[in-house]
Amino acid sequence: MTGEEPKADGSENVSFKSQNGKISADLSTGASLIAMSSLAANELLNSNGMMLAGSGFIVSKDDAKSLGLGKIHGLEKHIRSYRNGKDLTDVPRDVMVIDLFGLTVNEVREKFPAVYQHVLTHVKPERDANRRPKMRLNWWLFGESRKGFRAASNDPLRYVATVETSKHRFFIFLDSSILPDHKLNVFALDDAFHLGVMSSRIHCCFALSAGSTLEDRPVYLQSRCFLPFPFPICGEADKKPIRKLAEELDAHRKRIQAQHGLALTGLYNVLAKIRAGEELTDKEKLIHDKGLVSVLKQLHDDLDAAVFAAYGWPANITDAQILERLVALNAERAAEERRGIIHWLRPEYQAKRHLKSTLPVELPFSFDKPANESKGKPIKPKGKFVWPKKMAERVPAVEAALHQNGAATPAELAERFKHAKPADVAEILETLVTMGRARQQSGKFSR
Repeated sequence: MTGEEPKADGSENVSFKSQNGKISADLSTGASLIAMSSLAANELLNSNGMMLAGSGFIVSKDDAKSLGLGKIHGLEKHIRSYRNGKDLTDVPRDVMVIDLFGLTVNEVREKFPAVYQHVLTHVKPERDANRRPKMRLNWWLFGESRKGFRAASNDPLRYVATVETSKHRFFIFLDSSILPDHKLNVFALDDAFHLGVMSSRIHCCFALSAGSTLEDRPVYLQSRCFLPFPFPICGEADKKPIRKLAEELDAHRKRIQAQHGLALTGLYNVLAKIRAGEELTDKEKLIHDKGLVSVLKQLHDDLDAAVFAAYGWPANITDAQILERLVALNAERAAEERRGIIHWLRPEYQAKRHLKSTLPVELPFSFDKPANESKGKPIKPKGKFVWPKKMAERVPAVEAALHQNGAATPAELAERFKHAKPADVAEILETLVTMGRARQQSGKFSR
């Protein structure tokens, strides 16, 4: 039913809209989002932020200084800036958080006695009342410290964040020195290309449809909104404008917030009314002028156009058509992954960890030290490891070996494995070249 119109006799004219299509398990028609598969290409990069389980961990900047920040060496690693959902949607509180991850309680007391006393006084009483034994036992540590995200975000200088439950879906970069709250969804991606794609109409349309709702606010569920989402596979010519526009968008919003203290929710409320052709109130006109909302709109419009071009799709397709194409693309990528072709978002991080989890034996070379860093000569493996039987395991094995070996021929890489044929290795290397994850020159392949 799309509407009701009362008649003079007390009855009503009721209008309906019909839609033909396959009925999915969730009783909807159109693109079957529920049937989409999680993609290995997106794994190991997403997480919720820290779950503190103790408000006493949060301190002001003045409190942080009184605890020794800026005076005691090493404390800067354990008192860090902190952001929650309201900090992103509104004006940041500019608070800090005590993060004692990696320290025993005795180390805290010995190295940072003032911090120990603060946590003992302001956190432990709350934890003592917690029903979970782990919370009571490890009272000086966060309830969830997100080891996986810490490892994934250790190298990049920044990461992508979005508020889990929000009226508007926007993504921003946060500096790696900032710890996120558990109500933030965070992604260990520092390439503005990824920020641009996630900020586009294509991804936001998908997230709105695939996610859930809390009352009237959309909820971004990573298992349904990020893991199944197929990013475009494109060359640098298509990535360059997306990176540029994403950097401009991120800088524009942060500059407006810093200069005028405007909330991002307010900016996007005005942007939504402009897109809908609705008249702005006097307050909204003021936000529009100070927040340069028309500039914000233009940046989003240009970014959308660039992302559509990267997918090779026309920019005038409907939301329903976007979803249909994403479902089809997800099925295509899932089929490729079953054959061992994985379009990693961060291959240098994901591939080697995927390899460690799938290989039946240990690699005979280190992932942490490049093979050519030992006195200028390649490190010869102490022994070969088993050539995986499945293609899904062979591809990351060859890619990881290539990353460590540097420029090599298929025969040279085949020597790393027991019973590997150079022709099989060559076929995988050529596939990696096609995917843009390897280069070929003078008969040798390199990353």
